[in-house]
Amino acid sequence: MLETLRQHYPKSFTVRQLAKKINSSRKKAIPSSDIQHALAELLHEGKIERVHRNKYTYRILKKDPRIVQGTVDMIRSGAAYIISPNYARDIFVPAKHLSTALDGDTVEVLITRTPKGRNPQGRVLRVIKRARELYVGVVYRSGKSLFARVSQGMAFEFDIRIVDIPPHLHIEEGYKVALKVIDWKEKSRGIPLGKVEFTLGPAGSHEVEMNAILLQKGFPLEFPPEVYDELQQLSDEIPEEELQQRLDLRHIPTFTIDPDDAKDFDDALSVQHLKGDTYQIGVHIADVSHYVAENSALDREALRRGNSVYLINRVLPMLPERLSNDYCSLRPGKDKRCFSVLFTIDLSGKVHHYTIAKTVIHSDKRFTYSEAQEVLDSRRGKWYPKLSVLHQIAQNLRKKRFQEGSIDFNIDEIQYRLDQNGRILFLGRKERLHTHMLIEDFMLLANRTVAREIQKKSKNKTIPFVYRIHDHPDPEKIQDFALFTRAMGLHLKFDTPKQIVDSFNQLAQITETDERYRFLGPLAIRTMAKAEYHTQNIGHFGLGFEYYTHFTSPIRRYADLVVHRILEKLDRGQTVNPEKLQRICTHISQRERAALEAERESIRYFQVEYIRHHIGEVFDAQISGLIESGIFAVLPETLIEGFIPFDTLPDNFILSEDQHQAYGYFSQRKIKIGDPLRVRVVDADLATRRVEFEWVDYDDYPEEE
Repeated sequence: MLETLRQHYPKSFTVRQLAKKINSSRKKAIPSSDIQHALAELLHEGKIERVHRNKYTYRILKKDPRIVQGTVDMIRSGAAYIISPNYARDIFVPAKHLSTALDGDTVEVLITRTPKGRNPQGRVLRVIKRARELYVGVVYRSGKSLFARVSQGMAFEFDIRIVDIPPHLHIEEGYKVALKVIDWKEKSRGIPLGKVEFTLGPAGSHEVEMNAILLQKGFPLEFPPEVYDELQQLSDEIPEEELQQRLDLRHIPTFTIDPDDAKDFDDALSVQHLKGDTYQIGVHIADVSHYVAENSALDREALRRGNSVYLINRVLPMLPERLSNDYCSLRPGKDKRCFSVLFTIDLSGKVHHYTIAKTVIHSDKRFTYSEAQEVLDSRRGKWYPKLSVLHQIAQNLRKKRFQEGSIDFNIDEIQYRLDQNGRILFLGRKERLHTHMLIEDFMLLANRTVAREIQKKSKNKTIPFVYRIHDHPDPEKIQDFALFTRAMGLHLKFDTPKQIVDSFNQLAQITETDERYRFLGPLAIRTMAKAEYHTQNIGHFGLGFEYYTHFTSPIRRYADLVVHRILEKLDRGQTVNPEKLQRICTHISQRERAALEAERESIRYFQVEYIRHHIGEVFDAQISGLIESGIFAVLPETLIEGFIPFDTLPDNFILSEDQHQAYGYFSQRKIKIGDPLRVRVVDADLATRRVEFEWVDYDDYPEEE
């Protein structure tokens, strides 16, 4: 009886229900009186507990090592992995055992099975903390009731029954609405009950859909009134007495290099020749901490957001536009407050000396990446000598970084061009320019230098600090990836950390010349731990840095703003509370993941919109993933991924244990990730972000010999 209650936890049973369940598999029934007596003993021993209406359930002891707290990371099937800092491996929970837990929720999970060589399995006991307050759904009517269908990804949706609509709100079927759940379990149907907070408008427009993505990931669409009240008290004028306290660099030619559509310029560069092949390179970062006082309304809202969110057709800023695009932005022709790192560096990339200081600069020129690249390519113009020096040093910094253990994943990014109505005119892979890499390498150098400076100052006393850390890959994931690359005909070694780095870099070089292997880059990324913010430094495996932080983007990342404040406090002989700092690190790491998910969802939306105009057309594709129900295939030129259900193919396919390949039961045909195929676009659903393909050259596909 105890085992029965344990297996069905957290369900509870009456005596009659329990007797029926236990006696269903027995030849001779156990009398209810015996069950009552046994229940009394178990209650006395504290192994079970009585809940409402005289029901009984298993009692979970908090010290039980099988109970783990973690964060829900949902996958396409609707199942999830529970990621816990206190458990070595992620815990797999089938969809039916998630209870009411949703993506990002903090939960308590009971580990029920630990299969050898595989992830442990479990069931959610309770939701400790919801990841979001608001849920966004599309309104529909069923009978006399209104419901909102909430999408939690390409393969998972759930309904909320609407029981409260404020009188001033008008909603109709097909509207998208933001709701608060007021009861997660309706007695009769198990459907959450919700109150409509506000409407977004009819589903389908770009504005409504992008706002829905932001709300679903927990990002507020507006700044609270108190933030705007504080803005009225700020000015970007720099008084003379403040100039005396800052290092004045306005006489040094300075410029920014940013994307075409950028409005928030938070970094600038300067170059001064010293002697021989030695230069002073300035990396100048907007001094956001001057404007955003700690614990102010501006600060609380910036922390709440954690970072700016960059969607395809809009930006949700961490700071109001007056700060992000005006006061803090290093626009040309204006004196600006900065936090700068000044390097004395030679052309080989060797740093001889550096200074970190509060400064004032005057940007003379705003380049886009393509404009700066054109100057480098043409070798003309007054800025060419400076850009040429930066390019040469950056190349050497990059070369040295790879020699010391940095990984180049060479992951494709998508480039979009929209018309004035927001419709996609062009969709393709983004070209990686030398100027992109130039900025990247100098920002990495500045971030790394600031982290090293903290370590120098920590020799006699530990200084609480925000490190950007990246753990070593999961050994089992690496082993699976190694087996797969060998099956693809690549002889790479992954036995040691150095071999992992060398093999990933070798793979990046291979993908530059051989399109067949481009799909391996995303698979390699999946073997990696997620980078995060933490007060305990373990180094950054992906970059190969012993010490690393984020210092160079305080307009769009709260972590950088905190790092600026810590540097200022150290100059005054102060430090910060380590427990509070770790709480901040945990929060902004979560917000960063939410922003990345929102950005990917935005990309997916516009990809689906683009491919909708190509229904019926045939494309070259590559198998990018396999699950029990079918095949994921990606179009290499646009990175649009679609699904081919197995039930549309004239065979029964059996998935391998590692999910890298599948076998036809009748034909013995083998298909694997990376295989080329031709597909026809069958359907593209903007509401669910799903694209469905048909395999058109299936009959020509070679059978297993």
